[in-house]
Amino acid sequence: MVAVTSSAHYFSADPGTPERRRTISVELAGRQVRVQTANGVFSPEGIDKGTGALLSVVPQPPAEGSFLDVGAGWGPIALSMALQSPAATVTAVEVNERSLALCRDNAAAVGAGNVTAVRPEEVAEDAGFDLIWSNPPIRIGKPALHALLQRWLPALNPGGQAWLVVQKNLGADSLLPWIRTMLQQRAPSEFTAERADSVKGFRILKVSRKS
Repeated sequence: MVAVTSSAHYFSADPGTPERRRTISVELAGRQVRVQTANGVFSPEGIDKGTGALLSVVPQPPAEGSFLDVGAGWGPIALSMALQSPAATVTAVEVNERSLALCRDNAAAVGAGNVTAVRPEEVAEDAGFDLIWSNPPIRIGKPALHALLQRWLPALNPGGQAWLVVQKNLGADSLLPWIRTMLQQRAPSEFTAERADSVKGFRILKVSRKS
């Protein structure tokens, strides 16, 4: 269970406050779009610095395939994937019901009909993904974060890649060796994990699965 803090509400299914939506303008996949955010979700003011860092360095996604955004919030990563690859299927995973509703509405608003926003338990255990982009919720605590990564990183399909952004001062450099060890235990010699880039205090981590 997440400790009650000023930010804990967006790690919970129900933010516990009346919803107040607002419309903002952001740039996603090279397009200026209008989306909705709300109180009780992560980064309601716009694209947070970590997500911005990730989106600034990830390579162009494949034209098609099965993509995943873990911790989707109101949708900036999932929408970016979907807009760049309209023939792909994009699954946006989120525990916060308000964020899920926003992500669905924003996908409809920008014409990203290939996005499906769901709770984690609604994704089949044997589902595989060709591409994962995520700004994982580091502040949920180490045990919960490890459980999250243990659930989703092994779901990479052969030949797939996962790109994660983690703030340096929130444990990015210690997380990378843990990811390597965890994946080695799951599937020896199938995965590699590396620091792909550093952007303004954020580490961009890349996990690849052999074809």
